[in-house]
Amino acid sequence: MHLDAPTPWELRDDAHFAPAPAARARSDTYRGFPLVDLTAPTPSESRDDANSVRPFPITSANAQIGALDPTVSSHGHGLVLEDTEWLGDEHILRDYQLQELDLQRSDSDLAARTRFVNPLIVLNYLGSNDDGVVQTEFQRIVHDDEFNDTADFLFLPVINANPEDPNNLGNHWSLLFVDRSDRGQPVAYHYDSYRGLNKKHAEHLASRLHLRLEPAGMAQQQNTYDCGVFVVDGTRALVRQLEQGGQTVHLDQLVVDRQALQNRLRG
Repeated sequence: MHLDAPTPWELRDDAHFAPAPAARARSDTYRGFPLVDLTAPTPSESRDDANSVRPFPITSANAQIGALDPTVSSHGHGLVLEDTEWLGDEHILRDYQLQELDLQRSDSDLAARTRFVNPLIVLNYLGSNDDGVVQTEFQRIVHDDEFNDTADFLFLPVINANPEDPNNLGNHWSLLFVDRSDRGQPVAYHYDSYRGLNKKHAEHLASRLHLRLEPAGMAQQQNTYDCGVFVVDGTRALVRQLEQGGQTVHLDQLVVDRQALQNRLRG
């Protein structure tokens, strides 16, 4: 499988590893590099309106490990997503895992050429200002188990956070879809459901990956909490286009379904 989240042994910090009841130990490194631990505020700490700067609920490293195992969940029966809850990276990661499993069953060839990338990996490593970090992680993502570069398509969730600033945890998700089917001319398409709010973050990520960035049509959210739903449902729509051999890249007519996502996450 090509899930781009770290495995438990990659994230484990044995010097501080001490399992606790009903929880996993905290770990702050991945492949020898620091991994930012972003946490969500309580409802009293922020307002849920268009002008708030509430950070998203982004899991710690070890909470993310649990999300990698389909048998592990926050409540024993799957992830719970409330009706107006903002998606955290754990929701996006879990739905990406489900999408990959679905694609492996329906089109194994396309699945082998597609990567659904962990949101924390995008934030902490692919967008890093350290060229070595970016190159190492990108090569790990695009190569298969036999070290062949097989990744034609990448789905990268983008958040407007700064991993170097603990006070800037982000409040908006968008999607960067990378088409590398022509290795000589890779291109990235940015899908933003809130008037291009993440434009500069998408430009930074595309620049770090040496990609030509193209704007793409995207339906616009009508509330302050569905941007993450647009990311996962937009990904599903693009995957369907790839399965059908289509070339359409615009998602102006995308209709998202939070209830369907809630059901998928709940399992």
